[in-house]
Amino acid sequence: MTGAQALLVAAIAAPVLLLAACLWDGARRRMPGLLWLAPLPGLAAALLAADTTPLVLDAARLRFTLALDAPSALLLGAAALLWSAAGAYASRYMGRGPGAERFALWWLITLSGSLGVFVAGDLASFYLAFAAVSLAAFGLIVQDGTPRARRAGEVTLLLAVMGEICLLLAFALLAEAVQGPSLAIADAVAALPGSPARGLAVGLLVAGFGLKAGLVPLHVWLPLAHPAAPMPASAVLSGAIVKAGIIGLLRFLPADGALSDWGGILAGIGLLTAFWGVGCGIVQANPKTVLAYSTVSQMGVTVAALGMGMAMAAPGTGMAVAFYATHHVLAKGALFLAVGLAAGSGGWRRWLVLLPALILALGFGGLPGTGGALAKAAVKPQLGEGLVGLLAGLSAAGSTLLMLHFMRRLIALEAGGTADRPARGLLLPWLGLAAAALLLPWALYGAAGLGDPWEALGKDPVAALWPVLLGAALAAGLARQDRWLGAVPEGDLLLLTGKARRLGAACGAVAVRAEALLRAWPIAGLALMALLLALFGVMLAAAA
Repeated sequence: MTGAQALLVAAIAAPVLLLAACLWDGARRRMPGLLWLAPLPGLAAALLAADTTPLVLDAARLRFTLALDAPSALLLGAAALLWSAAGAYASRYMGRGPGAERFALWWLITLSGSLGVFVAGDLASFYLAFAAVSLAAFGLIVQDGTPRARRAGEVTLLLAVMGEICLLLAFALLAEAVQGPSLAIADAVAALPGSPARGLAVGLLVAGFGLKAGLVPLHVWLPLAHPAAPMPASAVLSGAIVKAGIIGLLRFLPADGALSDWGGILAGIGLLTAFWGVGCGIVQANPKTVLAYSTVSQMGVTVAALGMGMAMAAPGTGMAVAFYATHHVLAKGALFLAVGLAAGSGGWRRWLVLLPALILALGFGGLPGTGGALAKAAVKPQLGEGLVGLLAGLSAAGSTLLMLHFMRRLIALEAGGTADRPARGLLLPWLGLAAAALLLPWALYGAAGLGDPWEALGKDPVAALWPVLLGAALAAGLARQDRWLGAVPEGDLLLLTGKARRLGAACGAVAVRAEALLRAWPIAGLALMALLLALFGVMLAAAA
Protein backbone atom coordinates (compact mmCIF):
# COMPACT_ATOMS: atom_id res chain seq x y z
CA MET A 1 0.00 0.00 0.00
CA THR A 2 1.47 3.34 -1.04
CA GLY A 3 1.18 6.54 0.96
CA ALA A 4 -1.43 7.92 -1.45
CA GLN A 5 -3.49 4.73 -1.16
CA ALA A 6 -3.22 4.93 2.64
CA LEU A 7 -4.83 8.37 2.44
CA LEU A 8 -7.82 6.85 0.65
CA VAL A 9 -8.25 4.46 3.57
CA ALA A 10 -7.73 7.27 6.08
CA ALA A 11 -10.46 9.38 4.47
CA ILE A 12 -13.00 6.77 5.56
CA ALA A 13 -11.12 5.53 8.62
CA ALA A 14 -10.97 8.84 10.50
CA PRO A 15 -14.73 9.33 11.02
CA VAL A 16 -15.24 5.59 11.57
CA LEU A 17 -12.56 5.44 14.27
CA LEU A 18 -13.97 8.52 16.01
CA LEU A 19 -17.35 6.84 15.80
CA ALA A 20 -15.95 3.75 17.48
CA ALA A 21 -14.43 5.94 20.21
CA CYS A 22 -17.96 7.11 21.08
CA LEU A 23 -18.49 3.73 22.74
CA TRP A 24 -16.55 5.19 25.72
CA ASP A 25 -18.25 7.86 27.82
CA GLY A 26 -15.24 10.14 28.13
CA ALA A 27 -14.52 10.18 24.40
CA ARG A 28 -18.20 10.67 23.61
CA ARG A 29 -18.41 13.75 25.83
CA ARG A 30 -15.42 15.30 24.05
CA MET A 31 -16.50 14.32 20.55
CA PRO A 32 -18.46 17.51 19.63
CA GLY A 33 -15.21 19.45 19.93
CA LEU A 34 -13.34 17.01 17.68
CA LEU A 35 -15.73 16.93 14.72
CA TRP A 36 -13.66 19.36 12.69
CA LEU A 37 -10.72 16.91 12.69
CA ALA A 38 -12.57 13.97 11.15
CA PRO A 39 -12.65 15.22 7.52
CA LEU A 40 -8.99 16.32 7.37
CA PRO A 41 -7.62 12.99 6.04
CA GLY A 42 -10.21 13.27 3.27
CA LEU A 43 -8.89 16.73 2.44
CA ALA A 44 -5.34 15.34 2.36
CA ALA A 45 -6.46 12.53 0.07
CA ALA A 46 -8.05 15.03 -2.30
CA LEU A 47 -4.80 17.00 -2.48
CA LEU A 48 -2.34 14.11 -2.69
CA ALA A 49 -4.09 10.94 -3.87
CA ALA A 50 -5.97 11.95 -7.05
CA ASP A 51 -5.53 9.50 -9.93
CA THR A 52 -3.36 7.19 -7.82
CA THR A 53 -3.47 3.47 -8.58
CA PRO A 54 -6.73 2.03 -7.17
CA LEU A 55 -6.36 0.08 -3.95
CA VAL A 56 -8.02 -3.34 -4.21
CA LEU A 57 -8.64 -5.20 -0.95
CA ASP A 58 -9.54 -8.77 -1.82
CA ALA A 59 -11.10 -9.87 1.50
CA ALA A 60 -12.00 -13.33 0.21
CA ARG A 61 -12.84 -12.01 -3.26
CA LEU A 62 -15.17 -9.23 -2.18
CA ARG A 63 -12.54 -7.04 -3.86
CA PHE A 64 -13.29 -3.78 -2.10
CA THR A 65 -11.81 -1.03 -4.24
CA LEU A 66 -10.81 2.49 -3.30
CA ALA A 67 -10.10 4.89 -6.15
CA LEU A 68 -10.05 8.64 -6.70
CA ASP A 69 -10.21 10.24 -10.13
CA ALA A 70 -9.76 13.97 -10.71
CA PRO A 71 -13.47 15.04 -10.61
CA SER A 72 -14.03 12.98 -7.46
CA ALA A 73 -10.94 14.50 -5.85
CA LEU A 74 -12.22 18.01 -6.55
CA LEU A 75 -15.55 17.27 -4.88
CA LEU A 76 -13.95 15.30 -2.05
CA GLY A 77 -11.69 18.23 -1.17
CA ALA A 78 -14.54 20.73 -1.16
CA ALA A 79 -16.81 18.44 0.84
CA ALA A 80 -14.08 17.73 3.40
CA LEU A 81 -13.40 21.45 3.78
CA LEU A 82 -17.09 22.16 4.34
CA TRP A 83 -17.45 19.30 6.83
CA SER A 84 -14.44 20.56 8.77
CA ALA A 85 -15.64 24.18 8.90
CA ALA A 86 -19.19 23.13 9.77
CA GLY A 87 -17.83 20.75 12.42
CA ALA A 88 -15.94 23.59 14.09
CA TYR A 89 -19.09 25.73 13.84
CA ALA A 90 -21.19 22.90 15.32
CA SER A 91 -18.93 22.63 18.37
CA ARG A 92 -19.93 26.15 19.44
CA TYR A 93 -23.47 26.05 18.06
CA MET A 94 -24.54 22.78 19.70
CA GLY A 95 -22.83 23.25 23.06
CA ARG A 96 -21.74 20.28 25.18
CA GLY A 97 -24.98 18.72 26.44
CA PRO A 98 -26.30 15.18 25.79
CA GLY A 99 -27.98 16.44 22.64
CA ALA A 100 -24.59 17.44 21.28
CA GLU A 101 -23.25 13.93 21.88
CA ARG A 102 -26.14 12.40 19.94
CA PHE A 103 -25.61 14.99 17.19
CA ALA A 104 -21.91 14.06 17.00
CA LEU A 105 -22.77 10.39 16.53
CA TRP A 106 -25.10 11.02 13.60
CA TRP A 107 -22.64 13.56 12.21
CA LEU A 108 -19.82 11.01 12.08
CA ILE A 109 -21.95 8.30 10.47
CA THR A 110 -23.19 10.73 7.82
CA LEU A 111 -19.67 12.09 7.28
CA SER A 112 -18.23 8.63 6.70
CA GLY A 113 -20.77 8.03 3.94
CA SER A 114 -20.44 11.53 2.49
CA LEU A 115 -16.68 11.13 2.00
CA GLY A 116 -16.91 7.43 1.22
CA VAL A 117 -18.93 7.91 -1.98
CA PHE A 118 -16.03 9.87 -3.49
CA VAL A 119 -13.41 7.14 -2.90
CA ALA A 120 -15.49 3.96 -3.27
CA GLY A 121 -14.48 2.17 -6.45
CA ASP A 122 -16.79 -0.88 -6.40
CA LEU A 123 -20.53 -1.37 -6.30
CA ALA A 124 -20.68 -2.86 -2.80
CA SER A 125 -18.65 -0.22 -0.96
CA PHE A 126 -20.30 2.60 -2.93
CA TYR A 127 -23.73 1.30 -2.01
CA LEU A 128 -22.82 1.08 1.67
CA ALA A 129 -21.38 4.60 1.69
CA PHE A 130 -24.41 5.97 -0.15
CA ALA A 131 -26.74 4.24 2.32
CA ALA A 132 -24.83 5.73 5.25
CA VAL A 133 -25.07 9.29 3.95
CA SER A 134 -28.72 8.86 2.97
CA LEU A 135 -30.11 7.16 6.05
CA ALA A 136 -27.98 8.66 8.82
CA ALA A 137 -28.87 12.19 7.70
CA PHE A 138 -32.22 11.48 9.34
CA GLY A 139 -30.58 11.82 12.75
CA LEU A 140 -29.24 15.28 11.89
CA ILE A 141 -32.61 16.47 10.60
CA VAL A 142 -34.63 15.40 13.67
CA GLN A 143 -32.03 16.65 16.17
CA ASP A 144 -34.24 19.41 17.59
CA GLY A 145 -37.16 17.03 18.19
CA THR A 146 -39.81 19.52 17.04
CA PRO A 147 -42.89 18.34 15.10
CA ARG A 148 -41.53 20.15 12.06
CA ALA A 149 -38.18 18.36 12.34
CA ARG A 150 -39.81 14.97 12.87
CA ARG A 151 -42.04 15.45 9.87
CA ALA A 152 -39.10 16.47 7.70
CA GLY A 153 -37.21 13.42 8.94
CA GLU A 154 -40.14 11.13 8.11
CA VAL A 155 -40.32 12.35 4.52
CA THR A 156 -36.55 12.23 4.09
CA LEU A 157 -36.27 8.71 5.48
CA LEU A 158 -39.13 7.40 3.35
CA LEU A 159 -37.69 8.85 0.15
CA ALA A 160 -34.16 7.75 1.08
CA VAL A 161 -35.34 4.15 1.37
CA MET A 162 -37.05 4.45 -2.01
CA GLY A 163 -33.81 5.76 -3.49
CA GLU A 164 -31.81 2.92 -1.96
CA ILE A 165 -34.19 0.38 -3.50
CA CYS A 166 -33.73 1.97 -6.93
CA LEU A 167 -29.96 1.86 -6.61
CA LEU A 168 -29.92 -1.71 -5.31
CA LEU A 169 -31.89 -2.87 -8.34
CA ALA A 170 -29.71 -0.81 -10.67
CA PHE A 171 -26.51 -2.20 -9.18
CA ALA A 172 -27.85 -5.74 -9.53
CA LEU A 173 -28.45 -5.10 -13.24
CA LEU A 174 -24.98 -3.59 -13.59
CA ALA A 175 -23.35 -6.56 -11.89
CA GLU A 176 -25.24 -8.92 -14.18
CA ALA A 177 -23.99 -7.01 -17.24
CA VAL A 178 -20.32 -7.32 -16.26
CA GLN A 179 -18.46 -10.25 -17.78
CA GLY A 180 -16.87 -12.08 -14.89
CA PRO A 181 -16.98 -11.60 -11.11
CA SER A 182 -15.80 -7.96 -11.01
CA LEU A 183 -17.83 -5.42 -9.05
CA ALA A 184 -15.58 -2.49 -9.97
CA ILE A 185 -17.53 0.62 -10.95
CA ALA A 186 -15.28 1.12 -14.00
CA ASP A 187 -16.16 -2.35 -15.29
CA ALA A 188 -19.88 -1.86 -14.61
CA VAL A 189 -19.95 1.48 -16.43
CA ALA A 190 -18.09 -0.01 -19.41
CA ALA A 191 -20.65 -2.81 -19.64
CA LEU A 192 -23.70 -0.58 -19.21
CA PRO A 193 -24.19 0.64 -22.83
CA GLY A 194 -24.29 -2.94 -24.13
CA SER A 195 -26.52 -4.32 -21.38
CA PRO A 196 -29.91 -5.77 -22.46
CA ALA A 197 -31.39 -3.94 -19.45
CA ARG A 198 -29.63 -0.67 -20.35
CA GLY A 199 -32.74 1.55 -20.26
CA LEU A 200 -34.06 0.14 -17.00
CA ALA A 201 -30.67 0.32 -15.31
CA VAL A 202 -30.08 3.93 -16.35
CA GLY A 203 -33.60 4.92 -15.32
CA LEU A 204 -33.08 3.41 -11.87
CA LEU A 205 -29.72 5.16 -11.54
CA VAL A 206 -31.25 8.50 -12.49
CA ALA A 207 -34.08 7.98 -10.00
CA GLY A 208 -31.82 6.93 -7.12
CA PHE A 209 -29.15 9.56 -7.63
CA GLY A 210 -31.61 12.21 -8.79
CA LEU A 211 -33.54 11.87 -5.55
CA LYS A 212 -30.42 12.60 -3.53
CA ALA A 213 -29.43 15.47 -5.84
CA GLY A 214 -32.89 17.03 -5.57
CA LEU A 215 -34.18 16.72 -9.13
CA VAL A 216 -37.87 17.52 -9.70
CA PRO A 217 -40.16 15.80 -8.76
CA LEU A 218 -37.92 13.95 -6.28
CA HIS A 219 -36.70 17.14 -4.61
CA VAL A 220 -39.42 17.53 -1.99
CA TRP A 221 -37.27 16.41 0.94
CA LEU A 222 -34.77 19.28 0.54
CA PRO A 223 -37.04 22.25 1.38
CA LEU A 224 -38.42 20.29 4.33
CA ALA A 225 -35.14 18.94 5.74
CA HIS A 226 -32.78 21.88 5.32
CA PRO A 227 -34.82 24.44 7.30
CA ALA A 228 -35.65 21.92 10.04
CA ALA A 229 -32.09 20.81 10.75
CA PRO A 230 -29.67 22.71 13.04
CA MET A 231 -27.60 25.30 11.18
CA PRO A 232 -24.35 23.29 10.73
CA ALA A 233 -26.36 20.27 9.62
CA SER A 234 -28.24 22.41 7.08
CA ALA A 235 -24.89 23.55 5.69
CA VAL A 236 -23.63 20.02 5.04
CA LEU A 237 -27.04 18.77 3.89
CA SER A 238 -27.22 21.39 1.18
CA GLY A 239 -23.54 21.75 0.41
CA ALA A 240 -22.12 18.23 0.68
CA ILE A 241 -24.76 15.55 1.12
CA VAL A 242 -26.66 16.28 -2.09
CA LYS A 243 -23.33 15.83 -3.92
CA ALA A 244 -23.61 12.10 -3.25
CA GLY A 245 -26.22 12.18 -6.00
CA ILE A 246 -24.04 14.28 -8.28
CA ILE A 247 -20.97 12.06 -7.90
CA GLY A 248 -23.18 9.04 -8.52
CA LEU A 249 -24.39 10.47 -11.82
CA LEU A 250 -20.83 11.44 -12.77
CA ARG A 251 -19.38 8.05 -11.91
CA PHE A 252 -22.09 5.82 -13.40
CA LEU A 253 -23.25 7.73 -16.50
CA PRO A 254 -20.40 8.08 -19.01
CA ALA A 255 -20.18 11.35 -20.94
CA ASP A 256 -18.52 9.74 -23.98
CA GLY A 257 -21.65 9.64 -26.13
CA ALA A 258 -22.59 6.05 -25.28
CA LEU A 259 -25.72 7.31 -23.48
CA SER A 260 -26.43 10.38 -25.62
CA ASP A 261 -30.19 9.71 -25.63
CA TRP A 262 -30.28 9.80 -21.84
CA GLY A 263 -28.16 12.93 -21.92
CA GLY A 264 -30.98 14.85 -23.57
CA ILE A 265 -33.45 13.54 -20.99
CA LEU A 266 -31.16 14.56 -18.13
CA ALA A 267 -30.67 18.02 -19.61
CA GLY A 268 -34.43 18.52 -19.81
CA ILE A 269 -34.98 17.35 -16.23
CA GLY A 270 -32.12 19.55 -15.06
CA LEU A 271 -33.44 22.72 -16.71
CA LEU A 272 -36.94 22.05 -15.39
CA THR A 273 -35.46 21.63 -11.91
CA ALA A 274 -33.46 24.86 -12.25
CA PHE A 275 -36.55 26.96 -12.99
CA TRP A 276 -38.76 25.06 -10.55
CA GLY A 277 -36.39 25.84 -7.68
CA VAL A 278 -36.44 29.54 -8.50
CA GLY A 279 -40.23 29.67 -8.86
CA CYS A 280 -40.86 27.98 -5.52
CA GLY A 281 -38.03 29.76 -3.72
CA ILE A 282 -39.06 33.36 -4.40
CA VAL A 283 -42.28 32.93 -2.42
CA GLN A 284 -40.61 31.56 0.72
CA ALA A 285 -40.25 33.67 3.87
CA ASN A 286 -37.66 31.58 5.74
CA PRO A 287 -34.15 32.32 4.43
CA LYS A 288 -33.09 28.70 5.02
CA THR A 289 -35.98 27.51 2.87
CA VAL A 290 -34.96 29.96 0.15
CA LEU A 291 -31.46 28.49 0.25
CA ALA A 292 -32.90 24.97 0.04
CA TYR A 293 -34.79 25.84 -3.13
CA SER A 294 -31.66 27.52 -4.45
CA THR A 295 -29.89 24.19 -4.01
CA VAL A 296 -32.66 22.50 -5.99
CA SER A 297 -32.16 25.05 -8.77
CA GLN A 298 -28.36 24.82 -8.76
CA MET A 299 -28.39 21.03 -8.83
CA GLY A 300 -30.72 21.29 -11.81
CA VAL A 301 -28.12 23.38 -13.64
CA THR A 302 -25.41 20.89 -12.65
CA VAL A 303 -27.37 17.95 -14.05
CA ALA A 304 -28.32 19.90 -17.18
CA ALA A 305 -24.62 20.50 -17.85
CA LEU A 306 -23.90 16.79 -17.36
CA GLY A 307 -26.79 15.83 -19.61
CA MET A 308 -25.70 18.14 -22.42
CA GLY A 309 -22.15 16.88 -22.07
CA MET A 310 -23.43 13.32 -22.43
CA ALA A 311 -25.56 14.24 -25.44
CA MET A 312 -22.69 16.02 -27.22
CA ALA A 313 -19.92 13.72 -25.95
CA ALA A 314 -18.17 16.95 -24.92
CA PRO A 315 -14.63 16.33 -23.63
CA GLY A 316 -13.91 17.44 -20.08
CA THR A 317 -17.56 17.31 -19.03
CA GLY A 318 -16.84 15.42 -15.82
CA MET A 319 -14.31 17.96 -14.59
CA ALA A 320 -16.44 20.95 -15.64
CA VAL A 321 -19.48 19.61 -13.80
CA ALA A 322 -17.38 18.75 -10.74
CA PHE A 323 -15.96 22.29 -10.70
CA TYR A 324 -19.44 23.79 -10.88
CA ALA A 325 -20.60 21.56 -8.02
CA THR A 326 -17.45 22.36 -6.01
CA HIS A 327 -18.28 26.07 -6.00
CA HIS A 328 -21.78 25.21 -4.80
CA VAL A 329 -20.40 23.08 -1.94
CA LEU A 330 -18.36 25.97 -0.55
CA ALA A 331 -20.64 28.94 -1.24
CA LYS A 332 -23.91 27.31 -0.19
CA GLY A 333 -22.37 25.92 2.99
CA ALA A 334 -21.04 29.38 3.85
CA LEU A 335 -24.46 30.99 3.26
CA PHE A 336 -26.21 28.56 5.59
CA LEU A 337 -23.67 29.28 8.32
CA ALA A 338 -24.16 33.02 7.66
CA VAL A 339 -27.84 32.70 8.60
CA GLY A 340 -26.90 31.65 12.13
CA LEU A 341 -24.35 34.45 12.42
CA ALA A 342 -26.68 37.15 11.15
CA ALA A 343 -29.40 36.11 13.58
CA GLY A 344 -27.00 36.42 16.52
CA SER A 345 -25.42 39.75 15.58
CA GLY A 346 -26.64 43.32 15.90
CA GLY A 347 -25.81 46.84 14.83
CA TRP A 348 -22.99 47.51 12.38
CA ARG A 349 -21.38 44.16 13.18
CA ARG A 350 -24.25 42.43 11.44
CA TRP A 351 -23.20 43.98 8.16
CA LEU A 352 -19.80 42.32 8.50
CA VAL A 353 -21.74 39.13 7.84
CA LEU A 354 -24.33 40.47 5.41
CA LEU A 355 -21.94 42.09 2.92
CA PRO A 356 -19.75 39.00 2.31
CA ALA A 357 -22.94 36.94 2.18
CA LEU A 358 -24.27 39.24 -0.56
CA ILE A 359 -21.16 38.67 -2.68
CA LEU A 360 -21.42 34.91 -2.22
CA ALA A 361 -25.12 35.00 -3.02
CA LEU A 362 -24.68 36.96 -6.25
CA GLY A 363 -22.00 34.50 -7.30
CA PHE A 364 -24.75 31.97 -7.99
CA GLY A 365 -26.01 34.26 -10.72
CA GLY A 366 -22.51 34.58 -12.16
CA LEU A 367 -21.48 38.00 -10.83
CA PRO A 368 -18.17 38.76 -12.61
CA GLY A 369 -15.15 38.30 -10.40
CA THR A 370 -16.75 35.72 -8.12
CA GLY A 371 -16.19 31.99 -7.94
CA GLY A 372 -19.70 31.58 -9.29
CA ALA A 373 -18.71 33.38 -12.50
CA LEU A 374 -15.90 30.85 -12.97
CA ALA A 375 -18.34 28.02 -12.29
CA LYS A 376 -20.61 29.34 -15.05
CA ALA A 377 -17.61 29.64 -17.38
CA ALA A 378 -16.60 26.04 -16.64
CA VAL A 379 -19.88 24.62 -17.99
CA LYS A 380 -20.22 27.09 -20.87
CA PRO A 381 -19.06 24.46 -23.43
CA GLN A 382 -22.00 22.32 -22.32
CA LEU A 383 -24.61 25.06 -21.77
CA GLY A 384 -23.46 28.01 -23.86
CA GLU A 385 -25.11 27.56 -27.26
CA GLY A 386 -28.55 27.99 -28.84
CA LEU A 387 -31.76 27.51 -26.90
CA VAL A 388 -29.97 25.70 -24.09
CA GLY A 389 -27.59 28.64 -23.72
CA LEU A 390 -30.50 31.06 -23.52
CA LEU A 391 -32.25 28.92 -20.91
CA ALA A 392 -29.04 28.64 -18.91
CA GLY A 393 -28.70 32.44 -18.96
CA LEU A 394 -32.30 32.86 -17.82
CA SER A 395 -31.73 30.35 -15.02
CA ALA A 396 -28.72 32.46 -13.93
CA ALA A 397 -31.00 35.50 -13.89
CA GLY A 398 -33.43 33.47 -11.80
CA SER A 399 -30.62 32.56 -9.41
CA THR A 400 -29.78 36.26 -9.00
CA LEU A 401 -33.44 37.01 -8.29
CA LEU A 402 -33.65 34.17 -5.79
CA MET A 403 -30.43 35.13 -4.01
CA LEU A 404 -31.47 38.77 -3.68
CA HIS A 405 -34.75 37.53 -2.22
CA PHE A 406 -32.69 35.44 0.20
CA MET A 407 -30.72 38.52 1.24
CA ARG A 408 -33.92 40.45 1.82
CA ARG A 409 -35.27 37.67 4.03
CA LEU A 410 -31.93 37.41 5.84
CA ILE A 411 -31.94 41.12 6.61
CA ALA A 412 -35.52 40.80 7.83
CA LEU A 413 -34.54 38.19 10.42
CA GLU A 414 -34.87 39.30 14.00
CA ALA A 415 -31.36 40.40 14.94
CA GLY A 416 -29.55 40.47 18.24
CA GLY A 417 -29.01 43.63 20.25
CA THR A 418 -26.94 46.46 18.83
CA ALA A 419 -24.01 45.45 21.04
CA ASP A 420 -24.19 41.77 20.14
CA ARG A 421 -21.27 40.44 18.15
CA PRO A 422 -20.87 37.07 16.46
CA ALA A 423 -19.41 34.38 18.70
CA ARG A 424 -15.81 33.70 17.72
CA GLY A 425 -16.45 29.96 17.59
CA LEU A 426 -19.04 30.62 14.89
CA LEU A 427 -17.34 33.51 13.13
CA LEU A 428 -13.94 31.97 12.40
CA PRO A 429 -15.19 28.79 10.65
CA TRP A 430 -17.59 30.89 8.59
CA LEU A 431 -14.90 33.37 7.59
CA GLY A 432 -12.61 30.55 6.50
CA LEU A 433 -15.34 28.89 4.46
CA ALA A 434 -16.49 32.18 2.89
CA ALA A 435 -12.91 32.99 1.90
CA ALA A 436 -12.53 29.52 0.39
CA ALA A 437 -15.72 30.01 -1.65
CA LEU A 438 -14.42 33.31 -3.01
CA LEU A 439 -10.76 32.40 -3.63
CA LEU A 440 -10.42 28.66 -4.21
CA PRO A 441 -12.24 28.63 -7.58
CA TRP A 442 -9.54 30.99 -8.89
CA ALA A 443 -6.82 28.65 -7.68
CA LEU A 444 -8.53 25.49 -8.94
CA TYR A 445 -9.76 26.60 -12.37
CA GLY A 446 -6.43 26.23 -14.12
CA ALA A 447 -5.37 23.24 -12.04
CA ALA A 448 -8.55 21.46 -13.13
CA GLY A 449 -7.52 21.84 -16.77
CA LEU A 450 -10.25 24.37 -17.54
CA GLY A 451 -7.89 27.07 -18.82
CA ASP A 452 -6.94 30.56 -17.71
CA PRO A 453 -9.62 32.01 -15.38
CA TRP A 454 -8.94 35.60 -16.47
CA GLU A 455 -9.29 34.64 -20.11
CA ALA A 456 -12.50 32.73 -19.38
CA LEU A 457 -14.12 35.74 -17.72
CA GLY A 458 -12.90 38.17 -20.37
CA LYS A 459 -14.24 36.33 -23.40
CA ASP A 460 -17.79 37.71 -23.33
CA PRO A 461 -18.39 40.10 -20.40
CA VAL A 462 -21.85 41.08 -21.66
CA ALA A 463 -23.01 37.46 -21.68
CA ALA A 464 -21.71 37.09 -18.11
CA LEU A 465 -23.34 40.29 -16.84
CA TRP A 466 -26.80 40.39 -18.39
CA PRO A 467 -28.27 37.58 -16.22
CA VAL A 468 -27.15 39.42 -13.09
CA LEU A 469 -28.64 42.72 -14.27
CA LEU A 470 -31.89 41.08 -15.35
CA GLY A 471 -32.18 39.21 -12.06
CA ALA A 472 -31.50 42.39 -10.08
CA ALA A 473 -34.17 44.26 -12.06
CA LEU A 474 -36.69 41.49 -11.39
CA ALA A 475 -35.77 41.49 -7.70
CA ALA A 476 -36.34 45.25 -7.49
CA GLY A 477 -39.75 44.86 -9.10
CA LEU A 478 -40.78 42.05 -6.75
CA ALA A 479 -39.26 43.49 -3.58
CA ARG A 480 -42.58 44.69 -2.17
CA GLN A 481 -44.70 41.75 -3.21
CA ASP A 482 -44.77 40.16 0.23
CA ARG A 483 -48.35 39.09 -0.30
CA TRP A 484 -46.98 36.16 -2.28
CA LEU A 485 -44.90 34.85 0.61
CA GLY A 486 -46.09 31.44 1.67
CA ALA A 487 -48.06 30.88 -1.54
CA VAL A 488 -46.09 27.66 -2.06
CA PRO A 489 -45.54 25.64 1.13
CA GLU A 490 -42.22 24.01 1.91
CA GLY A 491 -42.13 20.75 0.01
CA ASP A 492 -44.46 22.10 -2.72
CA LEU A 493 -45.54 18.99 -4.66
CA LEU A 494 -45.60 16.78 -1.59
CA LEU A 495 -47.84 19.08 0.41
CA LEU A 496 -50.08 20.08 -2.48
CA THR A 497 -51.02 16.48 -3.22
CA GLY A 498 -53.72 15.01 -1.06
CA LYS A 499 -52.57 11.46 -1.69
CA ALA A 500 -49.11 12.35 -0.54
CA ARG A 501 -50.59 13.76 2.66
CA ARG A 502 -52.39 10.50 3.30
CA LEU A 503 -49.28 8.51 2.51
CA GLY A 504 -47.28 10.66 4.93
CA ALA A 505 -49.91 10.16 7.63
CA ALA A 506 -49.88 6.40 7.10
CA CYS A 507 -46.09 6.26 7.40
CA GLY A 508 -45.89 8.87 10.13
CA ALA A 509 -46.75 6.67 13.10
CA VAL A 510 -44.11 4.12 12.15
CA ALA A 511 -41.49 6.80 11.55
CA VAL A 512 -42.25 8.55 14.84
CA ARG A 513 -41.80 5.29 16.76
CA ALA A 514 -38.56 4.66 14.91
CA GLU A 515 -37.40 8.18 15.64
CA ALA A 516 -38.14 7.77 19.35
CA LEU A 517 -35.88 4.72 19.43
CA LEU A 518 -33.15 6.22 17.31
CA ARG A 519 -32.85 9.36 19.42
CA ALA A 520 -31.48 7.36 22.37
CA TRP A 521 -27.67 7.34 22.01
CA PRO A 522 -26.96 3.66 22.87
CA ILE A 523 -29.36 2.54 20.12
CA ALA A 524 -29.00 5.47 17.70
CA GLY A 525 -27.40 4.35 14.51
CA LEU A 526 -26.18 1.09 16.06
CA ALA A 527 -26.86 -0.96 12.95
CA LEU A 528 -25.14 1.51 10.63
CA MET A 529 -22.31 1.94 13.10
CA ALA A 530 -21.76 -1.83 13.36
CA LEU A 531 -21.89 -2.21 9.60
CA LEU A 532 -19.34 0.56 9.05
CA LEU A 533 -17.00 -0.84 11.68
CA ALA A 534 -17.33 -4.34 10.25
CA LEU A 535 -16.57 -3.12 6.74
CA PHE A 536 -13.56 -1.20 7.95
CA GLY A 537 -12.34 -4.24 9.84
CA VAL A 538 -12.63 -6.37 6.70
CA MET A 539 -10.71 -3.75 4.74
CA LEU A 540 -7.94 -3.68 7.32
CA ALA A 541 -7.73 -7.48 7.34
CA ALA A 542 -7.51 -7.53 3.55
CA ALA A 543 -4.81 -4.86 3.54
CA ALA A 544 -2.68 -6.65 6.13
